[in-house]
Amino acid sequence: MATFKIEGGHLLSGTITPQGAKNEALQVICATLLTSEPVTISNIPNIRDVNNLIQLLKDVGVKVCSEKSGTYTFQADQLNMEFLESDKFVEKCSQLRGSVLMIGPLLARMGKAIIAKPGGDKIGRRRLDTHFLGFQKLGAKFRQLAERDVYEIFAKSQKSKANSLKGTYMLLDEASVTGTANIIMAAVLAEGTTTIYNAACEPYIQQLCHMLNRMGADICGIGSNLLTIKGGSLLHGTNHRLLPDMIEVGSFIGMAAMCGNGVRIKDCSLDNLGIIPDAFRRLGVKIEVDGDDLFIPHQKHYVVDSFIDGTIMTLADAPWPGLTPDLLSVLIVVATQARGSVLFHQKMFESRLFFVDRLIDMGAQIILCDPHRAVVVGHDRKVKLRASRMSSPDIRAGIALLIAAMSANGTSIISNIEQIDRGYENIEARLNALGAKIERIN
Repeated sequence: MATFKIEGGHLLSGTITPQGAKNEALQVICATLLTSEPVTISNIPNIRDVNNLIQLLKDVGVKVCSEKSGTYTFQADQLNMEFLESDKFVEKCSQLRGSVLMIGPLLARMGKAIIAKPGGDKIGRRRLDTHFLGFQKLGAKFRQLAERDVYEIFAKSQKSKANSLKGTYMLLDEASVTGTANIIMAAVLAEGTTTIYNAACEPYIQQLCHMLNRMGADICGIGSNLLTIKGGSLLHGTNHRLLPDMIEVGSFIGMAAMCGNGVRIKDCSLDNLGIIPDAFRRLGVKIEVDGDDLFIPHQKHYVVDSFIDGTIMTLADAPWPGLTPDLLSVLIVVATQARGSVLFHQKMFESRLFFVDRLIDMGAQIILCDPHRAVVVGHDRKVKLRASRMSSPDIRAGIALLIAAMSANGTSIISNIEQIDRGYENIEARLNALGAKIERIN
């Protein structure tokens, strides 16, 4: 297990470029299973979760070659169905959250998939009902294999043909991003028209739809919560480039606010950041827009806004175009040094706020009201956080703790940084280039 040793108090300055989007990568890499032709994807981040998914595709028979750093070509022309039904495949899926996105493509193309409980962050209940209900609407059936603790999902005819799934209308019980992506990938090869209402409409879902359309699919309503998919067409190869990772952009904004001396974030794809910059502005963080770049100047103080009626500022996660829950951890850390108070409401995951205990140990003024709400009373930089020894519980809390350590007095130790590696590429080297002092200890 590796750890980070962080010497706090060093100001960051310079330019940093965000990596390709992790969550988009997981979706579009799985979409390559829908065709036997080559699909080339560029700007793929070199991070643990993505690399593990690529290895899993290799294990199931997908030919994968890398032409240059960050660019991969996938060809799923000879899938190993024996391995796809093996205990080894189930075991690997149980260790990787992104493996759930293989179900839709495998069901659509092969007529069958094995479902294991996926791994990933331990941030609370992350149900898969939306996925299953969508597949059932398309005509799939489930069978529990109790002795292996897995489910087998198959088309009604149990034939490995695309037209064994039938297009239909469905109203999703929640706007699940992975659920929407999985259902879209199943529907593009289903016979007839599928209408998905209450679909997630995040930029990464839009990117998936655009890629599938270039492959020969017919998806309308992209960018809205009402998608219409005319299925049944064979898909062919294409080229696709990932967007920059909006969560990494937000993480860098938080770092620049807490311990920056003028930081430029390059090539952010501003049109796809949604409300993220405004969420930081509500904490008083100054953000200047320069083309497709963001510049965060040094601020001696940043003051939390209040609502028009004077009530305390509240930041809550919500489906797109609302605030992504993946950035609440970073916003909480930034608020610890603001002037003013903020109520954070994490609606989606009941365990994601528990990391604030580490911040309280570092001297932050935070009241954890319940598993979903926390009030942060900012220090206005009058009292700096103090160094601490801690462990990263998940990807986003891990990067938030790293930001806290970089701004703190003294030297901090963060263990279990493999969690951070799952979502952030070569993070210590990139931040050290800006002036941080982070050492990885294996």
